[in-house]
Amino acid sequence: MGADNQTWVRGFILLGLSSDWDTQVALFVLFSVTYLLTLLGNVLIVLLIRLDSRLHTPMYFFLTNLSLVDVSYATSIVPQMLVHFLAEHKGIPYVSCAAQLFFSLGLGGIEFVLLAMMAYDRYVAVCDPLRYSVIMHGGLCARLAITSWVSGSVNSLVQTTITFQLPMCTNKCIDHISCELLAVVRLACVDTSSNEVAIMVSSIVLLMTPFCLVLLSYIRIVSTILKIQSTEGRKKAFHTCASHLTVVFLCYGMTIFTYIQPNSSPSVLQEKLICLLCHFDACTEPHDLHLRNREVKGAWQKLLGQLSGLTSKVST
Repeated sequence: MGADNQTWVRGFILLGLSSDWDTQVALFVLFSVTYLLTLLGNVLIVLLIRLDSRLHTPMYFFLTNLSLVDVSYATSIVPQMLVHFLAEHKGIPYVSCAAQLFFSLGLGGIEFVLLAMMAYDRYVAVCDPLRYSVIMHGGLCARLAITSWVSGSVNSLVQTTITFQLPMCTNKCIDHISCELLAVVRLACVDTSSNEVAIMVSSIVLLMTPFCLVLLSYIRIVSTILKIQSTEGRKKAFHTCASHLTVVFLCYGMTIFTYIQPNSSPSVLQEKLICLLCHFDACTEPHDLHLRNREVKGAWQKLLGQLSGLTSKVST
């Protein structure tokens, strides 16, 4: 088996979604557009937050981190997908596959923890508004963001290391659109129960724990909002939190469905579709979390006005 293993580890073949050429061309166009929208939307948001001093608040600090995560996550998977849609040979080198698994898994974990941090930020803003600036000071925000990045990266390093230490069978075809954790583990020709336990533990730590914290935060937030006497005040508070909740349930829900029970995980086709939905979720997050926000709209209009004035001066 040693010789076979040495031959196998030179690379993998990603089977993707479909072998039909017309379907692959259509998917190439679809994902090219969504990827460009993801890049454009998130880059614009980061620039707006950097340029407008009114957006230099804890909430927008976390949103900046989330935008960077979304761009990085999409970049870790989508460019390789686009190449494979139009390529006859859909191979990926061993090292590239390991790197893709590390970055995609790490960035996913970072996002889950970041969403919990953002829920805490909203909890303090709604439930303790008078002490918001004291509690959510710059030092705490930086520590929370660092915790998110470190926890996701460490978990990914551990999962990637133990996954690629598995002795692999001669079958080098990964039945997925990318080097996804469960898809790679399935190629092993030994008992993978220890890997499944590790996946379960990391799912509890980086999925269920942040998810429960988000739920607790929003239970307190909703109970506080319902006590607000003003209808306009309640509407404003609900609007502030609604977009975040939408992203939270989409992001956590799909991933929990896939990873929380590896032994009884969904079918391969369902896994692929969930992965695709995660990419679309990354594309729509700038709109759901940022672009519908009143402050961001105001900053965007201010920037457009400044650019318009600058253009008028140059033309005259």
